[in-house]
Amino acid sequence: MGKLLIVGSVAFDAIETPFGKTGKILGGAAPFIGLAASQFKTKSAIVSVVGDDFPQAYLDLLTDRNIDISGIEVVKGGKTFFWQGKYHNDLNSRDTLVTELNTLGDFTPVVPSDFKNADVVMLGNLHPNTQMSVINQMEERPKLIILDTMNFWMDNTWDELMEVIKKIDVITINDEEARQMTKEYSLVKAAAKIQEMGPKYVVIKKGEHGALLFHKENIFFAPALPLEEVFDPTGAGDTFAGGFSGYLAETGNISFENMKNAIIHGSNLASFCVEKFGTERMLELQKHEVEARLMQFRDLTQFNIELT
Repeated sequence: MGKLLIVGSVAFDAIETPFGKTGKILGGAAPFIGLAASQFKTKSAIVSVVGDDFPQAYLDLLTDRNIDISGIEVVKGGKTFFWQGKYHNDLNSRDTLVTELNTLGDFTPVVPSDFKNADVVMLGNLHPNTQMSVINQMEERPKLIILDTMNFWMDNTWDELMEVIKKIDVITINDEEARQMTKEYSLVKAAAKIQEMGPKYVVIKKGEHGALLFHKENIFFAPALPLEEVFDPTGAGDTFAGGFSGYLAETGNISFENMKNAIIHGSNLASFCVEKFGTERMLELQKHEVEARLMQFRDLTQFNIELT
């Protein structure tokens, strides 16, 4: 059983889609990553920060799934990070209505001593200096360091981001961000340029169109499972990252061939996430459902070619 260290926001989200809206619910990158990773045999811990307005019941949801929360700092008198967004009818685009950093604005991560030797580190979408601080706290080089980032950090903290990217093994970004990072429209060329920056592996997420994995000259594509209904895409990318990192932490195999499996597991779990608001679907997800959908992925992608 490998150890997985998860670093990311723990937050309140308020979401509106064409199918309804919520009040403040459990959100942030870390819970989505953690809940997805909890589907695998791995010891995981979250490093984050919340205010004392964050319900104990939400923390209990994480510990009930064997996620170590000793690295989640609770700031007395502080308020928890809050994000509110509204999705357009196509669910591919959204408007951010409110962003309140609150305690996340002054967050200094502290890695629990039991996870300073984690096998896999999943650095969620945070300030590059926060991500670097976690890397520097590790007692030994993890087998794998995975980083998620976004265009905001490219626009505002480019130099710091480049320093972190030199130290990681895998980067997960979407196609728009890959193009912005490299000024290349071709994702093949973009992935090659990103590998020159430091990461050995590049995962480019394409939402409902699947995900691409690049390593040297090797390319793997995993489709997204066609779904009858997408209810709320919030957290799907983080759920993908949790499935990807959780599977690799369980297996301990970081070869390109095994990363193909990790991509499928991540895509599989992300397909559940979008079926209900926020973390709701991930909290009720059963192992037999996960396994049945994995078989659907296999049937979707497996075929024989006869050469004539």
